[in-house]
Amino acid sequence: MVRGISREGIVAAALEVLDAEGIDAVTVRSVAARLGVKAPALYYHVRGKQELLDEMGTEIQRRVVAKLRGHASTGNWLDDLVAYAGALRAEYLEHRDGARTFSGTLITDPDVLKAQEPWLRRWVAAGVPPATVFDATEMVTAFVVGFVIEEQERRQSSTADPSRYSPHERDRRLGPETPLVAASGHARRDDQARFERQLGTVIAGIGLQAGS
Repeated sequence: MVRGISREGIVAAALEVLDAEGIDAVTVRSVAARLGVKAPALYYHVRGKQELLDEMGTEIQRRVVAKLRGHASTGNWLDDLVAYAGALRAEYLEHRDGARTFSGTLITDPDVLKAQEPWLRRWVAAGVPPATVFDATEMVTAFVVGFVIEEQERRQSSTADPSRYSPHERDRRLGPETPLVAASGHARRDDQARFERQLGTVIAGIGLQAGS
């Protein structure tokens, strides 16, 4: 084991590589190079790229948990889900390819998983069946992941070509015959408003299913 190399330091360096170059550039070798060591020096802490990604994903979830500690519950479990969705999206957006990188990773820190227990207990105590709670959290997570993947891909494409998703350029290509199709392009302009609107639809559906 190389002195001065820690799992926390490795994760921090991996996030730096991700932000600078994207998910495809994140390898044990590239992270080692950023730390100024050879790749074998990292294998004491992470055995390969998947384990590295798992540690990165765990750190992101740790930050989500930290954000949610400041959430004051209204007593409505659906409001808690909205807060969770917002915190998850915010953390994904902090990093290039965030949703694509961190979705599906294994949480390696039991404390991060245990932090869910008070929320789940509160919801079940409020009369929400456990199966409904579990399905609802998975659905909201899936919505956030899909939304942010698309959001980040469009933003990154627009960096290279600012006119790529211009609704006015799209209007010009469409012509006047399809006003509703044109309007749909303008409806995408505000990501935050679109996220809140679509999340609201998801939450409303969960509420109906749960009878809330």
